[in-house]
Amino acid sequence: VDQDLRYLIAEGEAITVAGLKSSDFLGKSIHEALQEDLVTEYEPFFRKALAGEHFEHEHTSYEHVYLTRGVPLRTSGGEVYAVLAASFDITARKRAEGESREADKRKDEFLAMLAHELRNPLAAISNATQLMKYLTRDDATVQRPREVIERQLQQLTRLVDDLLDMSRLTWSKINLQQETLSLATMLQRAVEASRPLIDARGHQLTITLPPLSTQVVGDSTRLVQVFGNLLNNAAKYTDTGGDITLHTAVGEEEAIIRVRDNGCGLSASLLPHVFELFTQAGRSLDRSQGGLGVGLALVRSLVRMHGGEVEAHSAGLGQGSEFVVRLPLARSGDALEHTSAKDATDATTTIASRLKVLVVEDNADAAEMLVLLLRHDGDDVRLARDGPTALEAARDFQPQVVLCDLGLPGLSGFEVAARLREQPECRGTLLVALSGYGRDEDRRQSQSAGFDHHLTKPVDPEVLTALIEQRRLV
Repeated sequence: VDQDLRYLIAEGEAITVAGLKSSDFLGKSIHEALQEDLVTEYEPFFRKALAGEHFEHEHTSYEHVYLTRGVPLRTSGGEVYAVLAASFDITARKRAEGESREADKRKDEFLAMLAHELRNPLAAISNATQLMKYLTRDDATVQRPREVIERQLQQLTRLVDDLLDMSRLTWSKINLQQETLSLATMLQRAVEASRPLIDARGHQLTITLPPLSTQVVGDSTRLVQVFGNLLNNAAKYTDTGGDITLHTAVGEEEAIIRVRDNGCGLSASLLPHVFELFTQAGRSLDRSQGGLGVGLALVRSLVRMHGGEVEAHSAGLGQGSEFVVRLPLARSGDALEHTSAKDATDATTTIASRLKVLVVEDNADAAEMLVLLLRHDGDDVRLARDGPTALEAARDFQPQVVLCDLGLPGLSGFEVAARLREQPECRGTLLVALSGYGRDEDRRQSQSAGFDHHLTKPVDPEVLTALIEQRRLV
């Protein structure tokens, strides 16, 4: 179109789809050739191009989606004399994008359901192994099998968590609980979490920790997850009896943490892609520890969320690997260090008072193991297997602590919590949600329903004990 918005050229599929021909446009202005709504839509873009700018605009017409791009045409002297606009049919692309979004949504829902279904049996196994620890403490023939079960349980739980966390990161649904933390403490916790696998494979672990005063700002759970993941990888990809090093150096503005092993190493072709989702080293029959290919992608995402960076180095296959994490140090004025529930209860290890605890769980094995575990600690424990029974039991029993599954028959755990909060005798009760669903939206819904805490199955017995001990002190 020229400066008066008259068509100089008009041809192509967009005209044909509308049932028109070139002669309907040539020599006519857009006001004469187009419907009023189209003039209103496109005139500002043509004016923009006549002013010397490029434009892009999407438009839906006759069930087709077009992307229109416009550029100014200039004389040899640089003056704009017309606008060239071309429309591209992007219907198939838009449909594919919509289908992709829907597929991602279904995938997210499937992963959440899968986690729930996996975590129920994992919770039962976790509680059973913890109970075995108490009941067979002096039985050496049971101790070894129990340790194997515990170690494999931790691996299964980690796989489920990594898969779900990667899905959350893809949708930007992970929120960091920021606090000022001792880096040495975080690294020690990561070592504790990885120690069973390292010891099981007979590795020698050498650790150099920073001073306790070295602080970073971040989410303690996520930082432990980062370094635990790197240590686990080192253990998995190093042959039995290998050497693993965790070394920390502190500069003026950042801490540099290196995890090095003398394992199978990384090929030059794999090294640039090692942090990409679903990237794995080659599988073989003698190396079945490969995992899901999400761990390092998760590490990089979490480190970047903390304002840091992570790098991978290897001299090649058989030459070992080194992963270097750089984290900014906490500055003066950052939040004070937070004391976790576990830390707060370390100084109070023997509490005499006996609590009334109501367990609401419809999974028979998980419920039985949890009840036995709590009774071993000396508490008065009752069990309800559905929502209505839980409400009735709460009225008669008047529990101080309620541990409630969310996916219950009769009434959901959310409804149970809301109704319990309406009962005067339960307004001060500690309500803890136990669920296979651990997404941020699940936690928000739990909080809205009246729960004080939301723990994801399988629940760490130490975390659960810490919460109960806090209630015991009230």
